[in-house]
Amino acid sequence: MKYLHMVSFLLVVVGALNWGLVGLFGFNLVNAVVGSVPLLEQLVYVLVGASAVFHLVTHMEYCKYCAKK
Repeated sequence: MKYLHMVSFLLVVVGALNWGLVGLFGFNLVNAVVGSVPLLEQLVYVLVGASAVFHLVTHMEYCKYCAKK
């Protein structure tokens, strides 16, 4: 489960950075990296979304601040 947590965290960070770049500069990093393969780009977006849901559901288990309650 730790491996899944680390991979999903990395994907959430990629998604957040991508949205930050889109908002600030209109630059889509995911499209720039894998834009030549639309199916792969869509897969990255689906994985980022699934990772966000995973973190939302398991947040209390992994967060050292929230787990102290």
